[in-house]
Amino acid sequence: MSPTPIPGTWQIGDDPGHRQFVELKGGDQGFALESGEALANVTVAFETWGQLNHGATNAVLVLHALSGDSHAEGPSGPGHVSPGWWDGLIGPGAPIDTERYFVVCPNVLGGCQGTTGPSSPDAENSPYGSRFPVITIRDQVAVEAALADELGIEQWAAMIGGSMGAMRALEWSVGYPDRVERAVVLAVSAAASAEQIALCSLQIRAIKSDPAFVNGDYYSTGKSPSTGLSIARGLGQLSYRTEHEFDVRFAREVQDEEAPLHGGRYAVESYLEYQGEKLTRRFDANSYIVLSEAMNHHDLGRARGGVAEALRTVRARVTVAGIARDRLYPLEQQLEIARLLPGDEEVHVIHSEFGHDGFLLETELVGEIVRTALRS
Repeated sequence: MSPTPIPGTWQIGDDPGHRQFVELKGGDQGFALESGEALANVTVAFETWGQLNHGATNAVLVLHALSGDSHAEGPSGPGHVSPGWWDGLIGPGAPIDTERYFVVCPNVLGGCQGTTGPSSPDAENSPYGSRFPVITIRDQVAVEAALADELGIEQWAAMIGGSMGAMRALEWSVGYPDRVERAVVLAVSAAASAEQIALCSLQIRAIKSDPAFVNGDYYSTGKSPSTGLSIARGLGQLSYRTEHEFDVRFAREVQDEEAPLHGGRYAVESYLEYQGEKLTRRFDANSYIVLSEAMNHHDLGRARGGVAEALRTVRARVTVAGIARDRLYPLEQQLEIARLLPGDEEVHVIHSEFGHDGFLLETELVGEIVRTALRS
């Protein structure tokens, strides 16, 4: 059976999860951004699973984190160098059940997997590069709201995300309170802390210090700041996992038969290099910077009277979850969100050796939280 047609200039195909594109038009001055700048128009890449019902009341928005994209579920293939980043959570009978829900996962504004970002062509058909404007989580959500309009979805039955995806779910819940019925947010804060800003800023400096960066205008040089991006990813990986996991997994082991006293590497060094190199094969360094800066600007309370006042306006039923050993977004930050939400929500604690990455890797535990939330 083909999915129900959705209003607009395009149709959903029969291939579940197949990436689609829609061009969103801004106002007379373009797509206005929080910084005061504007983009003439925005292209959004997104994927869908399941069928939208005739009342458009069964739509679920899945929101990816920093280095994710629209490919939340499914095998690797054309346009997708790796399998879905939340495989196991979306599908028939899965926690996000596609026999019941119409699931949408967009690539975020500023990204590099089909949605307008620094590597996208401008009006003159040249990559934006250093001219791409500063964006915020609030800007990203405004684009997602325009996508929802294009899809004919007035209210989301639910939205689900972790880390940067959870920032957007919270921003949706505050900025568009009538358009969110249920939200599930994992491993996130209500506003970026000084330490989170510091960690992102060091990663940004690592990329910008690469000679191949050339102020962000490297697209025509035949080179990319892959060394800087790899180092940035290594720095991030330290905060995504736990000290205990590293000790158990690597300890002081050397890599293969290398000799650290003679220029060789310890196993943990090899692991961080591998994680960095893997990212450089699929992610744009400028997007990494733009999205990291957007996360640094994350503040639900900006121009709203503070975080407490902002969260007080939420009307959605919100499920808050955190990871006990998360050293990037410590559990106390989720406790603060839950305490400030109407109804003083409880926090679902995930016990994981993986730390922050637990929201991606603990599929069974996260799935049970999501399944329960969607049933309530």
